[in-house]
Amino acid sequence: MDFGTLGAAVGAGLAVIGAGIGIGRIGAHAMDAIARQPEHTGQIRTNMIVVAALLEGVALFAVVICFLAL
Repeated sequence: MDFGTLGAAVGAGLAVIGAGIGIGRIGAHAMDAIARQPEHTGQIRTNMIVVAALLEGVALFAVVICFLAL
């Protein structure tokens, strides 16, 4: 295994770990916000889904770049 393959694997792993942590924090803070302002549940949920989708897109982009580096 050469260093390029190892670097791509580490990069893809870090991108996925970062996305998992980010989505977990988004969900936790959204639930906290809903608990504080239950009348704004729809807006908070919509914003949470949009931000999670953008985060997933960035993580997918990072993984694709790592695989292209192979």
